[in-house]
Amino acid sequence: MLTKTSALRGRVKTLAVPAYFPAAAVDWAALADPRLGTVVLNVDNGVGGVRDRGFAVLAHRLAAAGVPLAGYVDTAYGDRSARDVEEEMTRYRRWYGIRRAFLDQVSALPGHVLQYRRVVVGLRSRGTSYVVLNHGVYPDPAYARLADLLVTFEGPWSAYQHVRAPAWAMRMPAERFCHLVYAAPQAVLARALARAGRRNAGVVYVTDRAGANPWNGLPEYYSRELSLVYPER
Repeated sequence: MLTKTSALRGRVKTLAVPAYFPAAAVDWAALADPRLGTVVLNVDNGVGGVRDRGFAVLAHRLAAAGVPLAGYVDTAYGDRSARDVEEEMTRYRRWYGIRRAFLDQVSALPGHVLQYRRVVVGLRSRGTSYVVLNHGVYPDPAYARLADLLVTFEGPWSAYQHVRAPAWAMRMPAERFCHLVYAAPQAVLARALARAGRRNAGVVYVTDRAGANPWNGLPEYYSRELSLVYPER
């Protein structure tokens, strides 16, 4: 019989860390880990208006360690134009050498698919190599044709216990789906990771932090989470 830990090893492949904390935060040192699937850089609710030297140093250090970095861009559920999103990602590339895009507040509605297709096509034409769409919920399945990774859950552990993946998502490769879970105490960490595996999410991040920005630092159990997702062979 498979244990919870061994079961999640077969499905959860990697961590994606939304690192929404200051350049001076001590937690950055723990993120210089090439096993991570993606670390999301969020300078100032996006790229900001000027190049930040502290973040530039961090981006260089993490990239040199082999960590894939993504730039945070808010799409305001389709209210921002494709041009604005493309220009923000261009600044990430010029200032920080980042070629992955983490698009936040992405609409899940079928009526916005064409608009986001224009956004993604424009990003790729300007050199973006990898696109993450953060819907926070399961979107219309047409979005799966646009992006490399869909964030189909972002919320607290109390809500995550009730999440069900639709049939179309269960038929796709697990590495196409990411779940971001906060307010999860250490006692439920293994359960949360196992649940992600059962919901066909191959990319996960679980934290005990909560509040307005639960991504403002690493969880107390970060080393334990690493050991569960990346067991030594």
